[in-house]
Amino acid sequence: MKADIFLANATVVTDYAVFSGGLAIKDGKVSQVVEGMEAIPAEQVIDLTDKILMPGLVDSHTHLNEPGREEWEGYTAGSSAAAAGGITTTLEMPFNAKPPTRSVALLRAKREAVRDKSIIEYGHWGLLEPRNLNELEGMHAEGVVGFKSFMCDAGVEFEMVDTDALYQGMQYIARLGNVVGVHAENDSLTRGLTRRLRDAGRRDARAWGESRPPIAEVEAIQRAILAATETGVRLHIVHATTSGSFEAIHRGRALGVKVTGETCPHYLALDEDDLTRLGPVAKCSPPLRRRAVVDDLWRDVLRGRVDIIASDHCPCPPEMKQCGVDDIWQAWGGITGNQTMLPVLLTEGVHRRGLPLTSLVRMTSLNPARLYGLYPRQGHLWPGADADLVVVDPEKEWVLSFDDILSKHKQSPFVGMTFRGAVERTLVRGRTVYLEGEIMAQPGYGQLVKRTTSVQTAPFFGS
Repeated sequence: MKADIFLANATVVTDYAVFSGGLAIKDGKVSQVVEGMEAIPAEQVIDLTDKILMPGLVDSHTHLNEPGREEWEGYTAGSSAAAAGGITTTLEMPFNAKPPTRSVALLRAKREAVRDKSIIEYGHWGLLEPRNLNELEGMHAEGVVGFKSFMCDAGVEFEMVDTDALYQGMQYIARLGNVVGVHAENDSLTRGLTRRLRDAGRRDARAWGESRPPIAEVEAIQRAILAATETGVRLHIVHATTSGSFEAIHRGRALGVKVTGETCPHYLALDEDDLTRLGPVAKCSPPLRRRAVVDDLWRDVLRGRVDIIASDHCPCPPEMKQCGVDDIWQAWGGITGNQTMLPVLLTEGVHRRGLPLTSLVRMTSLNPARLYGLYPRQGHLWPGADADLVVVDPEKEWVLSFDDILSKHKQSPFVGMTFRGAVERTLVRGRTVYLEGEIMAQPGYGQLVKRTTSVQTAPFFGS
């Protein structure tokens, strides 16, 4: 049977191999993968000579702020930026939408509000906080991919979890077969340091990092792992920033705890000197670290200790950054970064440090699809999977400009950076949604995805 599309003459990258070949698409699915120069009859043949063809990225940590804060980003702008970055599925955290996704009713309201707005596939996390334990089972039945919790104060619209609430939530979620994702920072320590720094008159950018040191992260991770040990839940540590964090995760896993870890491109490309140089546009939480810490984190990536890389795309209006120019405490802490995730990893990882492309696929596609119950529909190139794909020109050098940014607000700490490796084309279910700077699909093309399986217990994490 003739294929709809044949992507020919590519360097095909899977989670286990890199080879010259092609891929056929029929009815939005991968129908055949070929190695070598074999031609597959198709209605349309696209020549990908000198290009990389790999699974589209599953960005499992993003904030699109809709409904309630559409002026921050919204699904259409955020999914367009994601498509330009080779992301074919985005999984939204339960905040900073307003209100947070803490109940079945609010989850359904969110889905109704955004159902005709995304360019790419999208799914949702549910919130875990002390007040909503009775909502967890219902949200799980609705297909949330995981439950996010904060171990430190994060704002007035939702509550952090103390040890009791975290433990109870883990017990519930373990029985459901879902995932608990934690923002792990010690609340008492970060509050105390912040108070003392502010009392001392510190308003400079470096004070932000001093208020949230690596020990605050590592201690909270160890505490979360202990609770996961007792409850048997699948625990995922989001946006870990240090080698010490991944050492704690590695030790926990060696003892049989079902724990995985994630880092983000900005923690691999930027350091605290960049925060001093750039100011509030580079403020994030946890903060950027010293260059030596960044180098150690890269060693963990290359050793296979990092399970997932996600963007933690967390945009805001420019005035929420500018207010922190003279007082870093006033600025919003979040990086606009989904569009640049893959270029950062190609530049800093593949080209600069020899990161294998197969490892890149595992951390950005296969592992998140498996952890969040989207596999085998997504995350790989086997026949039967959705034809969610990204085409990369691996050698193209380019400089990010403000005009390149497709997010609602054109701000990024990566503006002016030279990248090696560019996203040329992004396909979702076999349709080109992004091509060489242009969005090719209408809002609403993207479909809602839900967790369809319990968390797999087989050892598949690591590069």
